Amino acid sequence: MGEMANTTTEKTSKKSWFKGLKAEFKKIVWPDKETLAKQSVAVIGVTVILGVVIYLLDYVIQLGITRLLG
Repeated sequence: MGEMANTTTEKTSKKSWFKGLKAEFKKIVWPDKETLAKQSVAVIGVTVILGVVIYLLDYVIQLGITRLLG
């Protein structure tokens, strides 16, 4: 008998969890195309800039190590 009660409780908790999940998904506000485009350009721009900065730092450090050892 204890197992049946446990199974019922699990089913109830799963149902309530899915109801909560559905309620949370209804709260999501998706961006419009203009906002999405602006944010995508910003992310790509920052990524490229950081890539260049990391490349330059790596190059300068490599030159310094080469001069110290060579």
